[in-house]
Amino acid sequence: MASPRRSSASADASAKGAKFLIVEARFYDDIGEMLLEGAKRAFDAAGAGFDLLSVPGALEIPLAMAIALDHASTSGESFSGAVALGCIIRGDTYHFEIVANESARALMQLALARNLSFGNGVLTVETEAQAHVRADCAQGDKGGDAARAALALHRIKRKIGAL
Repeated sequence: MASPRRSSASADASAKGAKFLIVEARFYDDIGEMLLEGAKRAFDAAGAGFDLLSVPGALEIPLAMAIALDHASTSGESFSGAVALGCIIRGDTYHFEIVANESARALMQLALARNLSFGNGVLTVETEAQAHVRADCAQGDKGGDAARAALALHRIKRKIGAL
């Protein structure tokens, strides 16, 4: 397997003082904790802050994100971007496809509609062992990758003057 190319979010100070929203699904608590740790590390390295919301599962992430973004907008606050964290493990039924496809579709629709600097760290895996490898900061660090994706889009928006 090829190693992922990771940019260093800390190399650019344009995220200093930025605040991101993390919405995490805690259906698999241990996996969720690893994903969150990776995202926290990435935001800390970039000098960015975050607010955290936890929901039961991946299908609740898009709606919770929309609610939080709407509330922030009406209260005069705003988020520089958002990150979704969670895990969907294939089972014996069609439910996996529904949850994986519909949560990803809703998150992408939300990000596009709002020009949101967004990182998707919702794992879709065959086994719990695969999820642990992808979530672990020392191995896959997909939580960190999701935060770095949101940070990269934030930097692009700042660079082109879209902030």
